[in-house]
Amino acid sequence: MNEAKKRTIIFYQDYFSNFYLKQRQKVKDKILWTFRIIETQEKIPREYFKFIENSEGLFEIRVSQGNDIFRIFCFFDKGNLIVLANGFQKKSQKTPRTEIDKAIAIKKLYENED
Repeated sequence: MNEAKKRTIIFYQDYFSNFYLKQRQKVKDKILWTFRIIETQEKIPREYFKFIENSEGLFEIRVSQGNDIFRIFCFFDKGNLIVLANGFQKKSQKTPRTEIDKAIAIKKLYENED
Protein backbone atom coordinates (compact mmCIF):
# COMPACT_ATOMS: atom_id res chain seq x y z
CA MET A 1 0.00 0.00 0.00
CA ASN A 2 1.46 3.33 -1.04
CA GLU A 3 0.13 6.12 1.16
CA ALA A 4 0.12 9.67 -0.13
CA LYS A 5 2.66 12.00 1.34
CA LYS A 6 1.36 14.65 3.73
CA ARG A 7 4.76 16.32 4.13
CA THR A 8 8.22 16.08 2.65
CA ILE A 9 11.40 15.59 4.63
CA ILE A 10 14.27 17.75 3.47
CA PHE A 11 17.86 17.32 4.60
CA TYR A 12 19.80 20.52 5.26
CA GLN A 13 23.51 20.32 4.40
CA ASP A 14 25.13 17.15 5.77
CA TYR A 15 24.30 17.38 9.49
CA PHE A 16 21.83 14.52 9.40
CA SER A 17 23.68 12.34 6.89
CA ASN A 18 26.84 12.48 9.02
CA PHE A 19 24.81 11.13 11.94
CA TYR A 20 22.88 8.59 9.84
CA LEU A 21 25.92 7.04 8.16
CA LYS A 22 27.48 6.19 11.54
CA GLN A 23 24.49 4.08 12.66
CA ARG A 24 24.06 0.29 12.57
CA GLN A 25 21.83 -1.03 9.77
CA LYS A 26 18.95 -1.84 12.17
CA VAL A 27 19.00 1.76 13.42
CA LYS A 28 19.09 3.12 9.84
CA ASP A 29 16.10 0.93 8.96
CA LYS A 30 14.15 2.17 12.00
CA ILE A 31 14.97 5.81 11.16
CA LEU A 32 13.67 5.34 7.61
CA TRP A 33 10.57 3.56 8.91
CA THR A 34 9.91 6.48 11.28
CA PHE A 35 10.39 8.98 8.43
CA ARG A 36 7.71 7.14 6.42
CA ILE A 37 5.24 7.53 9.31
CA ILE A 38 6.05 11.25 9.54
CA GLU A 39 5.64 11.74 5.80
CA THR A 40 2.37 9.85 5.43
CA GLN A 41 0.32 10.25 8.63
CA GLU A 42 -2.05 13.20 8.94
CA LYS A 43 -1.43 13.32 12.69
CA ILE A 44 1.99 12.04 13.70
CA PRO A 45 1.91 9.96 16.90
CA ARG A 46 3.65 11.75 19.77
CA GLU A 47 5.91 8.77 20.40
CA TYR A 48 7.63 9.58 17.08
CA PHE A 49 7.44 13.36 16.94
CA LYS A 50 7.39 16.01 19.66
CA PHE A 51 7.68 19.79 19.98
CA ILE A 52 10.58 20.89 22.16
CA GLU A 53 9.58 23.56 24.68
CA ASN A 54 11.64 26.79 24.68
CA SER A 55 13.46 25.84 21.49
CA GLU A 56 12.45 28.46 18.91
CA GLY A 57 10.29 26.07 16.87
CA LEU A 58 12.27 22.84 17.05
CA PHE A 59 10.75 19.39 17.02
CA GLU A 60 12.41 16.06 17.67
CA ILE A 61 11.91 12.90 15.69
CA ARG A 62 12.04 10.07 18.19
CA VAL A 63 13.54 6.75 17.19
CA SER A 64 14.02 3.72 19.44
CA GLN A 65 15.85 0.58 18.41
CA GLY A 66 16.15 -2.02 21.15
CA ASN A 67 17.50 -0.18 24.18
CA ASP A 68 18.97 2.62 22.08
CA ILE A 69 17.14 5.94 21.84
CA PHE A 70 17.88 8.50 19.14
CA ARG A 71 16.67 12.03 18.56
CA ILE A 72 16.78 13.92 15.27
CA PHE A 73 16.00 17.62 15.37
CA CYS A 74 13.87 19.24 12.72
CA PHE A 75 11.68 22.26 12.06
CA PHE A 76 8.96 23.27 9.65
CA ASP A 77 9.52 25.50 6.67
CA LYS A 78 6.88 26.88 4.29
CA GLY A 79 4.04 25.08 6.02
CA ASN A 80 4.71 21.41 5.58
CA LEU A 81 8.39 20.82 4.92
CA ILE A 82 10.49 19.32 7.63
CA VAL A 83 14.13 20.25 7.52
CA LEU A 84 16.36 17.82 9.38
CA ALA A 85 19.21 19.14 11.45
CA ASN A 86 21.48 17.23 13.79
CA GLY A 87 20.81 13.86 15.38
CA PHE A 88 22.27 12.14 18.44
CA GLN A 89 21.94 9.07 20.62
CA LYS A 90 20.12 9.88 23.81
CA LYS A 91 21.86 8.63 26.96
CA SER A 92 19.77 10.28 29.67
CA GLN A 93 16.15 11.15 30.43
CA LYS A 94 16.51 14.81 29.47
CA THR A 95 17.57 16.03 26.03
CA PRO A 96 20.94 17.77 26.51
CA ARG A 97 20.75 21.56 26.14
CA THR A 98 23.96 21.50 24.07
CA GLU A 99 22.19 19.37 21.43
CA ILE A 100 19.19 21.72 21.40
CA ASP A 101 21.48 24.75 21.09
CA LYS A 102 23.31 23.09 18.20
CA ALA A 103 19.98 22.49 16.41
CA ILE A 104 18.89 26.10 17.01
CA ALA A 105 22.19 27.31 15.50
CA ILE A 106 21.64 25.09 12.42
CA LYS A 107 18.06 26.39 12.10
CA LYS A 108 19.35 29.98 12.16
CA LEU A 109 21.92 29.16 9.47
CA TYR A 110 19.14 27.74 7.33
CA GLU A 111 16.85 30.73 7.86
CA ASN A 112 19.63 33.18 7.03
CA GLU A 113 20.11 31.55 3.61
CA ASP A 114 16.68 32.71 2.39
